[in-house]
Amino acid sequence: MNSTKAVLLALLTALALRLFVFDFMTASGNSMEPAIKNGSVLVINRIKYGIKFPWQRDYLVLWGQPETGEVVVFYTPEGDMAVKRCTGHSSERGFYAEGDNPVSSYDSRSYGPVPINNIIGKVLGY
Repeated sequence: MNSTKAVLLALLTALALRLFVFDFMTASGNSMEPAIKNGSVLVINRIKYGIKFPWQRDYLVLWGQPETGEVVVFYTPEGDMAVKRCTGHSSERGFYAEGDNPVSSYDSRSYGPVPINNIIGKVLGY
């Protein structure tokens, strides 16, 4: 394999991993302090709960949901990305998500349960 093909294969592999398996984001705000500080870089596992294309809302295959205490990234009802901790379940299709800093957190206490299809992934590290 020549070097051009090797570089192209490496780039395609990295892109596929980034789109479907792992992602990175920077936390903004202080709703998850003290655990996650504003500006922290988060590593997200996109396939923890199932498989979906990044441009689709619904999972193609769903095999789990967040456990109580897990930190997840999801879309709020307004379509914004949020990082919160799962605090319980409302059904097989929804969960409650709350920030660790309740004074400054816009979370399920305001908008109710989060549909499972709104999940982007589980936060692995911060």
